Amino acid sequence: MKQRTSRYVVAILACTAAGGVFALPYILRGAGWSALLSVTINCWLWGALTPLIRRLHDRLAATFRRALPLLATHAVCGLALTALYVLTAAAVEDRLGLLDWDPWSQPLGLLDWFYWAMLVYCVIIGALTGLKYYRRVLVDALQIERLQRGFLEAQLNTLRTQLDPHFLFNALNGISACVEHEPRVARRMIEHLGDLLRFTLDTRNRSEVSLADEVEFLEHYFALHRMRFAERLAVTVSVMPDVAHTRVPSLLLQPLVENAIRHGIAVRASGGKVDVSARRVGDQVEIRVTDDGVGLPPGWTMDAARGLGISVTRDRLAAMYPSGASVFAIAPHPGGGTQATIVLPLT
Repeated sequence: MKQRTSRYVVAILACTAAGGVFALPYILRGAGWSALLSVTINCWLWGALTPLIRRLHDRLAATFRRALPLLATHAVCGLALTALYVLTAAAVEDRLGLLDWDPWSQPLGLLDWFYWAMLVYCVIIGALTGLKYYRRVLVDALQIERLQRGFLEAQLNTLRTQLDPHFLFNALNGISACVEHEPRVARRMIEHLGDLLRFTLDTRNRSEVSLADEVEFLEHYFALHRMRFAERLAVTVSVMPDVAHTRVPSLLLQPLVENAIRHGIAVRASGGKVDVSARRVGDQVEIRVTDDGVGLPPGWTMDAARGLGISVTRDRLAAMYPSGASVFAIAPHPGGGTQATIVLPLT
């Protein structure tokens, strides 16, 4: 009730303000304040008729789908409503003494008044039609945004389902290499694998996690590989405190670390070192995964890379950070080995 009363008050004030604007030229030409009252009364009457015109417009638009019958029906209804307005306005202004002519004995004056009133009716119909289509555009844009969000979530879930079996398969391969000769180590590796799987299940429905959670996952992953490689694998993790809580895609770093160990360290008898670092650069976070292994093959490019970890990471970043908001690059490290660099918005 209070909201409806507020709408009525706002409508009356708006019509009064419109009356003042349209009456200003008459007042400046010396018509006096009677012109202000006359124009304001007309604005009030149009304000009172607008809800009726709107209902009529909605009903006709729902009834007639073709333009010609709709326009013909609007013409008939518009003539009736305009005639009602002109007769009401003439009666009110004549009663208040605002007219210097007799509307009942001078039909030409009424016809002139009717002509301008019909134009106002057409303007109101045009405004209502424009508002209707504007609202429809907003609704369509909202639906498109929801569809795009649903498509993105489905795309990310698809990429995630590709990554999970890939990670599990490689982890089981690593355990199988120790089962026969080092069963005790294999059992401990299975325990760490259980922790990793528990973590992946906990984050399964989350497309993003904090960088600190991602690093915690990596610690279990590194522990799994330390048991396999022993002294042949050295690991350092350096995450600056000011970026520890920024949001990153879940399982973002594991494929890159896996590539560093599998393709850079494991193939070399002396092993090597993997370094994971994250720091703030302006309003972005820069994450690097570096190894000192055998390096990239000659002529290697990211566009030609066929590894699942790299392709899935590239597709996930492109989907989650459109319009070039992220950077993903893999290149030779100046000190030897390979360096993967990811730059994301700081959130």
